[in-house]
Amino acid sequence: MNTIVFKYLVLSALGLLVFTGCKNESETADEPWQSLFNGTSLDGWKQLNGKAAYRIEGDEIVGTTVANTPNSFLTTTQDYGDFIMELDYKVDPSMNSGIQIRSLSTPKFRNGRVHGYQIEIDPSERAWSAGIYDEARRGWLYSLENNPKAQQAFKQNEWNHYRVEALGDTLKTWINGVEAAHLVDDQTASGFIALQVHAIGAEDEPGKEIRWKNIKIITENPQQYSKQMSLPAFNTKNNLTQAEVASGWQLLWDGKTTEGWRGGKLDHFPEKGWVIEDGELIVLSTGGEESAAGGDIVTTEQYQDFELKIDFKITEGANSGIKYYVDTELNKGEGSSIGLEYQILDDAHHPDAKLGNHEGSRTLASLYDLIQADPNKPVNPIGEWNTARIVSKNKHVEHYLNDVKVLEYDRGSDAFLQLVEESKYKDWPGFGTFEKGNILLQDHGDRVAFKNIKIKVL
Repeated sequence: MNTIVFKYLVLSALGLLVFTGCKNESETADEPWQSLFNGTSLDGWKQLNGKAAYRIEGDEIVGTTVANTPNSFLTTTQDYGDFIMELDYKVDPSMNSGIQIRSLSTPKFRNGRVHGYQIEIDPSERAWSAGIYDEARRGWLYSLENNPKAQQAFKQNEWNHYRVEALGDTLKTWINGVEAAHLVDDQTASGFIALQVHAIGAEDEPGKEIRWKNIKIITENPQQYSKQMSLPAFNTKNNLTQAEVASGWQLLWDGKTTEGWRGGKLDHFPEKGWVIEDGELIVLSTGGEESAAGGDIVTTEQYQDFELKIDFKITEGANSGIKYYVDTELNKGEGSSIGLEYQILDDAHHPDAKLGNHEGSRTLASLYDLIQADPNKPVNPIGEWNTARIVSKNKHVEHYLNDVKVLEYDRGSDAFLQLVEESKYKDWPGFGTFEKGNILLQDHGDRVAFKNIKIKVL
């Protein structure tokens, strides 16, 4: 080969390598990163809950534990929905901490308690750093006991790097470039980001530190910069989380079949009026009449002391309910089966909200026709999911809406029996005082969807 030609080819190849390298750097530089910390002040941040100390040291935010104070959170003043975030942190080996994403603090929820997704910082031997925890709500959603690579990726007494993607209902995390967690969950679509300093026990010495730096975020078309992940996703929809399994929860509906359910006045599941679509159990709209189409459905099992959770989504003007301690033998005629009812209602558009023997006792989350739910209750808009929770133990009953307690009462007490005597239920012997009964989802002729139907026997 001609020497000049050879030199030309070599130089061309080297030039191509240089160009290729520059192109990759250019692509990285073109990613629309924004800094969440300007390096000089905490503008854009505020502290919530505990009194841990936060300060700026060089280009770092430093959090320091303080005795006799709850978990502390340095939160962004702005909320974020879909985003990609990266940051570095270094933590004292004896501390526990985390980074909140899509988190909330409202007066209605435990007097402003910060709650929401937390990307765990765990320097303990357990090594679940970059796992996903639900702070002050459901506990562990995605732990790392089955991901030894991620557990081993954490660097003790060194800086660690996190990448977090929150896109739609999918959350993905990496620790020092290693895939850590892959979760599908639609509990919260938007909220603030926060840096946690965990509360310490009475026996712990205060003054331990966690440091964060290089906190940056992409909010402009973040899907464009998402990374592929080989980890299988865990979808919480109609599944039990690790924390739920550990504490004894069971699925009341598998998300796919009608197993475990029958018609309230049938020995099988209704052949019309109900459908299963995309993991949702839906009662169809048939004109708003009570139990006139497919009719109510009930569990095939009966329950005594229990905790029940159900997600529900209503349409405008809809009426439905969740009944418990149901005796399907009481009413074989027209209308719904008889039992205590957690009312499901569009308070703004359904006339029942203004009816009832006791003022407001037919509004959402009320004990139907007997006790009004707290009017200050937290309600998500029409078309969004709400969570009903009913806790009944030793005849004491509590109703919750979106994790906030909205009423409580004692079955069989003099006060309860007086309410029954003043209500439409007075003609049903033993109403509300049965030792056990079925759980019921009501067909009131309006379209309502249910999912994540779970129970824990107490």
